[in-house]
Amino acid sequence: VKDLSAVPLLFFKNIKFPHQAKSWKDDVNGQWDFGNKFLFHSGNPAYKMIFWARIPMILILILLAFYVFRWARELFGNKTALLALFLVSFSPTLIAHARLVTTDVGAAAGMFIGAYYFIRFLKEPSRKNIILSGIAFGLAELAKFSTILLFPFFGLLIIFWAYAKSSNFKSFLKIFWKYLLLTIVVTLIAYTIVWAFYLYHTWNYPPERQVRDTKLILESFPSRLLADALIWMADKPIIRAISYYLLGVFMVIQRASGGNTTYFLGQVSAAGWKIFFPIVYIIKQPLTFIILLIASILYAAWSIKKPLWEKPIKRFKSWIGLHFPEFAMLLAIAIYWAVSLKSNLNIGVRHLIPVFPFTILLVSAATIKWLKPPLLLPKKILLSGLLIWQAISVISVCPHFLAYFNELVGGPNNGYIYTVDSNLDWGQDLKRLNQWLEKNKINKIYVDYFGGSDTKYYLGDKFLPWWGTRDPKELPQGSYLAVSATFLQGGRGEPVSGFNGETGYYNWLYQYHPVAKIGYSIFVYHIN
Repeated sequence: VKDLSAVPLLFFKNIKFPHQAKSWKDDVNGQWDFGNKFLFHSGNPAYKMIFWARIPMILILILLAFYVFRWARELFGNKTALLALFLVSFSPTLIAHARLVTTDVGAAAGMFIGAYYFIRFLKEPSRKNIILSGIAFGLAELAKFSTILLFPFFGLLIIFWAYAKSSNFKSFLKIFWKYLLLTIVVTLIAYTIVWAFYLYHTWNYPPERQVRDTKLILESFPSRLLADALIWMADKPIIRAISYYLLGVFMVIQRASGGNTTYFLGQVSAAGWKIFFPIVYIIKQPLTFIILLIASILYAAWSIKKPLWEKPIKRFKSWIGLHFPEFAMLLAIAIYWAVSLKSNLNIGVRHLIPVFPFTILLVSAATIKWLKPPLLLPKKILLSGLLIWQAISVISVCPHFLAYFNELVGGPNNGYIYTVDSNLDWGQDLKRLNQWLEKNKINKIYVDYFGGSDTKYYLGDKFLPWWGTRDPKELPQGSYLAVSATFLQGGRGEPVSGFNGETGYYNWLYQYHPVAKIGYSIFVYHIN
């Protein structure tokens, strides 16, 4: 995904690459410092580079929307496909993250398209479908390291497919072994693509440097056996490319288990909360979709005509056989939610984006099935009203889609009370802050900024550095202070288990009312 974002830059003339920077030559994982130097301190046109780097991300969302429409139409017809396309197109979270050079929408596209072709392969294991499934699987694994979850997902699909198609244990084993062997072929195709991609990326990477970096990055990895195996692979000519790929997978495992300090519902923790993802999912989705989701679950339950205890195994097997794609989508949702709920890395609803297309397709199917007599006209009016409401709700927050919160919590204006970080504040409003300063003829401002951009680059001589733990008496009377929502709430939340740092340092700002909110993510105060 990052490589796709870099493709437009190949057409720029005279791009200056700071290859002598310490963060490039010597540092381990010095990507943030190097990125800052490359974009903002090498004489490059940063605005133009960032704009064009985002275009491939938007194209990935368009590709995902196409496959959601395509699969929905194949399974349920045009009405379901059009509704699913609408829900994708008016998903504020998908729109927000498709405008950023991040991997979350790419992961969603990879998992969804990978599942689509794998199920086609299960239904018809032809040479063409095996190759297409392998290619889709490989590209999914390259999109984001969390798509490694396709391994258990595909493994369970093979088991359930064999279970649904077999009449006894002997036939189950026959079908299972057949598809297991074919899936190994699919996996070999996929990881040939992954290997070739990482071979290119390690071609000019000195082997001794790769060993050193791998050692340092995996110092705290819980399994020394796995870490040592990766270190051993890091300088071997053929397999070092796979070692580099697996290093990324291990880093994700390490970070997910280690957590991240963040604010949520008035608290600050590094250990996470079990209710984090359910809550942010509910408040970050349009209420129309939440209503349709709940209605779909109730409609599905109502559609079960016989008590669950009457021949449950036989009925379950029959249902899987008749509705295998729907079952596969439910399984994908269950696996991803289970892993997310177990993770201590609670920083954003974006980590649930891979379940969005599956959920949208199933909700669309259930909604269209419900849209039939009796009371067809009132149902149509009700659904039309809900969809218009969603469209208005999402459009009204434009262009601040990242800051979208639904009406349940008072919209984006109140979002910071509940959660911050990538749910609201990813440093996206620095340019808008400068526009506000120029409009209001403010020449100097103290800034405590959360984000990856360069504050000095965007604000120039207007910028004065500030950080939360400084004594507020150091702020001159009549001065202006801009604080990112993430730092503001992190400095006012109550510390709980897993966090031993300092908080409360921004409580003094309760006496002030912000004179401006820049894009909902930066609070501006006039100190007097």
